[in-house]
Amino acid sequence: MTEYAPPRKRSVLIAGHPTSISLEPMFWTALEAAARERGCPVNALVAEIDVSRLDAERPPNLTSGIRQWLFARATGSSG
Repeated sequence: MTEYAPPRKRSVLIAGHPTSISLEPMFWTALEAAARERGCPVNALVAEIDVSRLDAERPPNLTSGIRQWLFARATGSSG
């Protein structure tokens, strides 16, 4: 059963600039796991996702880009 929870805001550094991201706890957990698997800090993974989303024809906002990246990774589409 899915445990529903409101988003939690955290600060991350992207290219040396602080920014706030609001994600539900399940997405934070998935992002932390992906960073561990890649052997990098969460900030570095968020920066990588940020760069890749900006290459899209119609880039989503960063939070949406993170969720989409995590979904694609979970479904084996990419990531």
